[in-house]
Amino acid sequence: MLDIWHFRSFTLVYVSIFSLYAGHNSAYGRLIDYYALSKYADKGDVMKTVLDLDRTDRRIIDTLQRNGRIANVDLAREVNLTPTPCLERVKRLEKEGFITGYVALVDPVKANAALCAYIEVQLSSTTTEAIRLFNQQILALNEVQECQMVAGGFDYLIKIRVADMQHYQRFLGGKLSTIAGISQTHTYVVIEDVKSVTAININI
Repeated sequence: MLDIWHFRSFTLVYVSIFSLYAGHNSAYGRLIDYYALSKYADKGDVMKTVLDLDRTDRRIIDTLQRNGRIANVDLAREVNLTPTPCLERVKRLEKEGFITGYVALVDPVKANAALCAYIEVQLSSTTTEAIRLFNQQILALNEVQECQMVAGGFDYLIKIRVADMQHYQRFLGGKLSTIAGISQTHTYVVIEDVKSVTAININI
């Protein structure tokens, strides 16, 4: 078990090595979020993963990912528990951060957001301030479903959902292009969803 000092030391060494390898200290060094990784150490906690859970806990998570509205009685039956200890396990998994929330999945066609596209975004500068400003502005765009900072030939990958190509053109010209600091973008429109899931694979 790593104590706080060893955890911080390992994280800092890893970030430094990765930054030197990538050759871009300002952008790629931030791929490993030091403070995110060390927040558990700050609290004196040890970050748990599914590897620390028993088979029953993993089955509960897997089942709830597939059906978040399942009744506790049915969930208990699914994982071979009685209702009370099953509910206690669910509450513990929520408290420990394994389960972060429950949502309804909406049909994008019926929601008038049938067109899905991915947009590569390259910034003219990757200073801390430039990244902060971009992040702040992208959060305000309702069409954006996902936005990740990535390593490679560009800086961000954005997933959007819009009604149609006209809506996409309005988004690109009236919203995305108005964000200061963007040097270029490349768009890939999705023709067909071959596989689209929300559940994370849990090794049971």
